[in-house]
Amino acid sequence: MNNPNNWNQANIAEFRANSGKIGGRFAGRTLLLLHTVGAKSGKERINPLAYAADGDRLVIIASKGGAPTNPDWYYNILAHPLVTLEVGTEQFQAQAAIASEPERTRLFNQMVEMAPGFAEYQQKTTRVIPVITLTRIK
Repeated sequence: MNNPNNWNQANIAEFRANSGKIGGRFAGRTLLLLHTVGAKSGKERINPLAYAADGDRLVIIASKGGAPTNPDWYYNILAHPLVTLEVGTEQFQAQAAIASEPERTRLFNQMVEMAPGFAEYQQKTTRVIPVITLTRIK
């Protein structure tokens, strides 16, 4: 699947069919589905992302595989920080916030311990990869 949209759709379908688990390169990883509102389009967008827990918050990384630009969903969060998450079989709203230093580095390093590929992504780009915290809305 060369088209990223088709790849995302296949992962989303597998995630939902298997209570939040998918195979392939994501096998055994903690994944969530991030629902955002398009910054320009206003349409709902869904992206499967690896996450780590930090206390009551979830943490995601805007790595885009080390590309020189941030992923589109990052800009959606900047425009509309109220997001919906699917974690396992649960769906809930969360407030997204961009982590600032020194918390950003601490959380990024925590994610690297869980998924070393994130360190490679940082080495591939000159941008500082953003770290986003997601706080559940009660």
